[in-house]
Amino acid sequence: MLKVKRQKLKSTKLKVMKIEKFEDVIAWQKSKELTLKIYKQFQNNKDFSFRDQIHRAVVSIMNNIAEGFERRSNKEFKQFLYIAKGSCGEVRSMLYLALELRYITGQDFKENYNLSVEISKLLTGFIKALNF
Repeated sequence: MLKVKRQKLKSTKLKVMKIEKFEDVIAWQKSKELTLKIYKQFQNNKDFSFRDQIHRAVVSIMNNIAEGFERRSNKEFKQFLYIAKGSCGEVRSMLYLALELRYITGQDFKENYNLSVEISKLLTGFIKALNF
């Protein structure tokens, strides 16, 4: 079990949040949501190279969170979280290309982009919490 300390908004007291399994990590839950959305949106895309790359990148986010969690060392976990953050950036970059190539709608771009930014922020917060 990982213990993550996080600060309350209006207090200097620290609250310990227990995370029993990687499925409890909100960033993992959100990355699974993004993965399913992207898989559905690109399932019929004929640009196989593009489709495979965005699939690999988005799956990498959730898998690196899971693998890092299972390592049970904060140092190793943080390294995997950084890799997940990098994959999040790769997904956002590919979303721009998907929009320009008209593989997705503007609305799909906006939803996926916003979710990937949210995941990236959650990962940053988690990395900071592990530094305590």
